[in-house]
Amino acid sequence: MTSRRRALKTMLAGVAALSTSPMPTFAALNQPSPDLRNGNIRHAVCRWCYDGFTLEELCTFSKQIGITAIDLVGPKDWPILKQYGLDSSMCNGAEINLVDGWNDPKFHPQLIKNYSEMIPVVAKAGYKNLILFSGNRRGMDNETGLKNCVEGLKKILGLAEKNGVVLQIEVFNSKVDHKDYMADNTPWTIELCKQLGSEHFKILYDIYHMQINEGDIIHTIRDHHQYFGHYHTAGVPGRNEIDDRQELNYPAIMKAIAATGFQGYVAQEFIPLSKDPMAALAAAIDICDV
Repeated sequence: MTSRRRALKTMLAGVAALSTSPMPTFAALNQPSPDLRNGNIRHAVCRWCYDGFTLEELCTFSKQIGITAIDLVGPKDWPILKQYGLDSSMCNGAEINLVDGWNDPKFHPQLIKNYSEMIPVVAKAGYKNLILFSGNRRGMDNETGLKNCVEGLKKILGLAEKNGVVLQIEVFNSKVDHKDYMADNTPWTIELCKQLGSEHFKILYDIYHMQINEGDIIHTIRDHHQYFGHYHTAGVPGRNEIDDRQELNYPAIMKAIAATGFQGYVAQEFIPLSKDPMAALAAAIDICDV
């Protein structure tokens, strides 16, 4: 399985060098001023994809190109986001890891403790979304995994509702990056949403992952958007830039998201191969700013 951290090793060595050199300026990239963004998509970026830069550098550049939030940042870094006036669009820090999740009751005590502590912290900071994971199958069938997730999540869902926090389960592909992951399709996760029956439980719909496992992205968004609380992007194949070298038509996908009336965030989660990762990020925001 290629984890987020291990995936970073595929980034070009130039990323590290760029972190110690002057950042590309907004003017130099010939990008539109943030106040000229169309406003149909709320743009975010995942922190882990730019670990070659300090969080301060990422925040500064994000503000220059119209990004208003950073994904997958925990409490220790929230003061930096607040300093730059950026939202924490998908909080993390309560999960055990990506493979030990809610589908296995042996992890419930630790997960319930973690999330019971984290949910009020997220709310107190003024944030809304908190990520979680199904965990790997390890031979478990879908029905059993679903039952276990419902039983465990019901023990924290009331606290999330009370605090105005939305718990979001991320879907991963199990063909390439996350072998054996249970929440690898939208029907299973939609059924989980239905059984929990709360507006405070949603799906983090990762477009990259679901293109690999299912395809039919726009149709899925149109038919099931009410269950989706957040979106991630990346190019297919490879999880790199969302430009014309990959197979997804992101402007059309963004238009489909906007047409649903979605008010949440779309976060860029691609691993930039460009010698100038920040320019690649700026280009991605242009592509998605429909």
